[in-house]
Amino acid sequence: MNRKEEIIYATLELASLNGLKSVSMSQIADKVGIKAPSLYNHFVSKDEIIQEMYSVLRQNAQKNNTQKPVDYSVLFEEKSLEEILMISATSYMGMISDKNMLQFFKVLYSERATNPTAAKIMVEETERMLAQTRDLFYALAVHGKIMNKNADMAAMTYAFTLHSLIDHRMDMITAGDEESFSGSGSPVPVKIMEFIKWFSKMIGEKNNE
Repeated sequence: MNRKEEIIYATLELASLNGLKSVSMSQIADKVGIKAPSLYNHFVSKDEIIQEMYSVLRQNAQKNNTQKPVDYSVLFEEKSLEEILMISATSYMGMISDKNMLQFFKVLYSERATNPTAAKIMVEETERMLAQTRDLFYALAVHGKIMNKNADMAAMTYAFTLHSLIDHRMDMITAGDEESFSGSGSPVPVKIMEFIKWFSKMIGEKNNE
């Protein structure tokens, strides 16, 4: 682990205990075991640390994701719409339920209403998810899994509903009503599984003929 990563993980640990707002650059420096001026050689501000934290933790979460990369070229020929959406959701949930990534999101969720940097990162993650969903749904339309005229609206509805269900799960964890993000041995919570099953029936090509 290099010095920048040490700073990132030290900041995450402090923020998890006291919130981002309460963490100072001097506290981060003390946690890492360096002088404050040395910290500024790596990051010019706490906001820069938070932004870099998002990039590093996301990359590491993708690298450590136990869910295999999805080969959609095979799925489109062999799997049903429900199976494709479940596989896609499982891959995404496997990434965001990484221990450090989940802790990072818990911090951001608690402060996004008042912290512009936290809000910006959440917007970026949502837009990334929406773009990937839109690409997937265009391909689903091309392969006859859904009707072409439904692709854009279906993608937006699916992505934002999924995002809301993730928000709900995060709130449950913070409230102490759930211990983990996953459910039933899968990284995908039960409510999201139920939504995917229902949604697939609503937009599937066979249901729109």
